[in-house]
Amino acid sequence: MRNQNPSRELAFPTLAVHAGQEPDPSTGAIMTPIYQTSTFAQASPGVFKGPYDYARSANPTRTALEANLAALEGGKFGLCFGSGCAALATLLHTLKSGDHVVLCDDVYGGTFRLLDKVFKQLNIAFTMVDMTDLAKTEAAFTPATKLMWLETPTNPMLKVLDIAKLAAIGKKRGAVVAVDNTFATPFLQRPLELGAHVVSHSSTKYIGGHSDAVGGALVVSDADLEKRLRFMQNAVGAVPGPMDCFLFLRSTKTLHVRMERHCRNARAIAAYLVKHKAVERVVYPGLESHPQHAIAKKQMKDFGGMITVILKGGLPSAKAMLERVKIFSLAESLGGVESLIEHPAIMTHASVPPEQRKTLGIVDGLVRLSVGIEDEGDLIRDLEKALA
Repeated sequence: MRNQNPSRELAFPTLAVHAGQEPDPSTGAIMTPIYQTSTFAQASPGVFKGPYDYARSANPTRTALEANLAALEGGKFGLCFGSGCAALATLLHTLKSGDHVVLCDDVYGGTFRLLDKVFKQLNIAFTMVDMTDLAKTEAAFTPATKLMWLETPTNPMLKVLDIAKLAAIGKKRGAVVAVDNTFATPFLQRPLELGAHVVSHSSTKYIGGHSDAVGGALVVSDADLEKRLRFMQNAVGAVPGPMDCFLFLRSTKTLHVRMERHCRNARAIAAYLVKHKAVERVVYPGLESHPQHAIAKKQMKDFGGMITVILKGGLPSAKAMLERVKIFSLAESLGGVESLIEHPAIMTHASVPPEQRKTLGIVDGLVRLSVGIEDEGDLIRDLEKALA
């Protein structure tokens, strides 16, 4: 069976634990087996069991994960990949030379790099625009625009974009609307229900949640779009191995529990940092001072585990803080159970041109926190010592 969504009457926690998975029929094993195989025996030439003939095309462990993620996002079809960048690259491969992409201006550095350094060479152009401005966004479309790509909350400035209004613009102009839902996860936000055609994830982050696997995913409901993406998934071949799929299936079972703790800790830390004398500005969608706080309240269940902080004193202050933390780990990535902290201008967004970083507000004193699920008091004390 292709990875159809089970009953939508089930609540998110139940879907997280059970969607796409049944006890193994041969042994009764509760956990989906790791089908560590590259190929599958055929009963007769061209006659095989289900969709399984070669593991690049399909693998039962991957099928279970794809069905699980589709259910969590409220979609019909899930497709999994070897990384978040591989998921985006596969979607971009459905475009042709001469097509155009409208891209939100504050975007993961790897997304920008992929479009600017790889697909631009293939004559696929893109325009970056501040998607908090709906008029500017619509003006960025051209007759050649075939894809609209947005993140919300954005990385690293945590802008919150109105998915429903942006999807309406994209649909009116005949473009596929894709939303990178990595920061929010389907527990906090479901873009397909707000009008998007495609939801994307770097599964490495909150979906995986344990910093031990790299992966990506796309979820759609349109059968024709799924067919095109499925062909590209197989043709390009940037698929995850069964062990990684098993790890992600393990992780989605606790996604809702982890996200509740991430959000609770982040709210407490944001409230603490707002009052700190060393801090110039705190950007967190849960703060009433956030420019799109009302939109976040409208389309998100909670405000996530990511916080952006601008320190007084610029780079020297930021480096001192990053070198002093003990519980927070200075590392790229995000969304794990452990708290991470990083410097976007030097680390995750170094591929973004300096002038663009300046326009976005990615200054030298800016640090990004991925708040984990540790004790909130311990995390606050760690930051207090680092900022002393």
